[in-house]
Amino acid sequence: MKPVVFGIAAERVNDEERALFRDSDPAGYILFARNVVDRDQLRALTDELRAISGRDNVPILIDQEGGRVVRMKPPVWPEFPPWATFDALYDKAPISAIEAARSNAHAIGLTLAECGITVDCLPLLDVRQSGAHDVIGDRALGFEPMRVAALGRAVLDGLADAGVAGVVKHIPGHGRAMVDTHKALPRVTASAEELAIDVAPFKKLADAPMAMTAHIVFEAWDADRCATLSPIVIDTIIRGEIGFDGLLFSDDLDMQALAGDPADRAVAVVEAGCDIALNCWARMDEMKRTVERLDDISAESRARLDRAMESVRPVQTADALDALLQKRDSLLALA
Repeated sequence: MKPVVFGIAAERVNDEERALFRDSDPAGYILFARNVVDRDQLRALTDELRAISGRDNVPILIDQEGGRVVRMKPPVWPEFPPWATFDALYDKAPISAIEAARSNAHAIGLTLAECGITVDCLPLLDVRQSGAHDVIGDRALGFEPMRVAALGRAVLDGLADAGVAGVVKHIPGHGRAMVDTHKALPRVTASAEELAIDVAPFKKLADAPMAMTAHIVFEAWDADRCATLSPIVIDTIIRGEIGFDGLLFSDDLDMQALAGDPADRAVAVVEAGCDIALNCWARMDEMKRTVERLDDISAESRARLDRAMESVRPVQTADALDALLQKRDSLLALA
């Protein structure tokens, strides 16, 4: 097995992808809007990915957050609100906000599980900061770290009730970035004492099965390398101070925050301490180079992968999708 998650180019696996995936056995796959048509097509795609891998529990990831980050869209699937909506309800009714967040995540998870998707890149535990770039913005769960943690726990629980694993992101925190990591590399100058705010929700949810890194330089910890590429940040902060021992994905390696060939980036993030490199864009030459450059997954990372997928519970069907959406909306109406 190679410690990489690959994307797929279109709505079906093509012959060249099938051959590469069978030969290299990537750790998992990630889906985007380009891969999504309807329920039947999506289920057939995920079933084929499971068959190719030979693993019933192969991680099949998607970014189905709600708001402006969705891959499965209306009219086939429901529309889900941005997470700032739940933060607003928390101002008036914290318990109702937590239950609304859990119901919303449970509903998202049911739509994924129906189509054979096992991992949602959610929740964001990034503590929102006034004046920061809007790349996080209303995707965040709030400005206060313990509120973010409480709502984040509800999201993880809701996804788990649907048989889907959550990925906390973007560890150790994306809330202070002044530029979009898709376009440039942010540098955060906050002190280690100030950054305690950013890591606090991740500490509270350190038992999450999976996490995704931030392509951000934190000068207080490592002025030379972004967190994704920094053994100091990964070992001392993420594994040490935060105490996260779950499966650690890099964020997308194609972002312009990173430099160099994507295959070199994949090697670098694994050498820095990420368990899995995330290669999203299904460029065949790039994927082949990545497979050639990467060693097989380490025993430690494979154990984390297995633990993360073993944490996925059977789908809980007591609450139907419509009932969950109705419950969520009745609670949000309180705001």
